[in-house]
Amino acid sequence: MPISHIIDPRMHDLGAGFLVRRILPFHAHKSVGPFVFFDHFGPTEYPPGSTFDVRPHPHIGLATVTFLFDGAIRHRDSLGTDLVIEPGAVNWMTAGRGIVHSERTPDTQR
Repeated sequence: MPISHIIDPRMHDLGAGFLVRRILPFHAHKSVGPFVFFDHFGPTEYPPGSTFDVRPHPHIGLATVTFLFDGAIRHRDSLGTDLVIEPGAVNWMTAGRGIVHSERTPDTQR
């Protein structure tokens, strides 16, 4: 099937100045589903003393997949999961009836 449309990402603020380039959802391709998000963050360099900290926030009825090309993110959630995601690793979080999680700069990267 040929490529029918190239979607230009839109900047989306997830709060506290955390900007991502959001590709999905996209109004012209609703068949993908309203709860499918494809966000791209980076590459970004933080000056000393700055961090990447997304405060705890809820998800309900969806799954998130995090894949890193570089750097590290510490994922913590209300199920007790606390892990550092590094390049090549995949974190798949299924929210189901509800989960709260945060994504932060790991202590070793601060």
